[in-house]
Amino acid sequence: MSTKDRRQRERAEREQRFLDKAQALIQRDGLLSLQMSRIAEECDYAIGTLYQHFASKEDLLVALATRNSLSRVDLFERAARWEGPTRERMVAIALADLMVIRTQPEHFRLAQFVWTDMVWGAASAASRQRSLEASAPLGALIDGIAQAAMAAGDLPSDLGLPAKALTIGPWTLTLGMHILSHTDGLFEAHALGDPYRLLMKHLHYLLNGYGWRPFFDPTDDDALDALNARLCRDIFGSVCPQLESSPAHVPHRAPCPGIRP
Repeated sequence: MSTKDRRQRERAEREQRFLDKAQALIQRDGLLSLQMSRIAEECDYAIGTLYQHFASKEDLLVALATRNSLSRVDLFERAARWEGPTRERMVAIALADLMVIRTQPEHFRLAQFVWTDMVWGAASAASRQRSLEASAPLGALIDGIAQAAMAAGDLPSDLGLPAKALTIGPWTLTLGMHILSHTDGLFEAHALGDPYRLLMKHLHYLLNGYGWRPFFDPTDDDALDALNARLCRDIFGSVCPQLESSPAHVPHRAPCPGIRP
């Protein structure tokens, strides 16, 4: 190994050490208590060394949130490469996201903070660009499912939206539900039940609205649970995160217009 290669490896290892320590401090002391001086001190480096890697705390937080988001790549790839129906692949992406959120909620809380203008807007342009480039493969996997659906005739090709724009719908739906679910007391105050059961129902309503076949009846809770369980088993080889039952005051309605057997 050349001297240059060794130095690059050492730099990369040091950068990961800084990010690991920042993650640990956030989990221990909270996000708003994070200090660059504390990260450097606990890693046994001068703070100037830390700033050689990250020009600001905002740059460090963007890098940490990006690294966390890339932990989903394996699950997303398994969903996108699965040889089942394209619609079920898209549903599996939402389930993969849910699996990460349920097991690592602190990752979403960090991302929620980082994408605000207070952090993202204050980060350097180079830091933001690295984050966008690193996250691009995740978006490409999801866009690829929509493209495959159009090619197969599962999804109408005359919706007036390219695949990349169409997949913004499921993304914003999922992101919005994550935000609402982390607002303490909101769902309880309105007796809405499990936010993620609602998310999966709304996702099917959205896909039905796109005309994405085969259609699915979101009001059938048993069928929803069976589908989720099958996808988690067949694609991820795991048990799906438990979704609580729908609120008792919400009756089971007749199938939506347009739903086909």
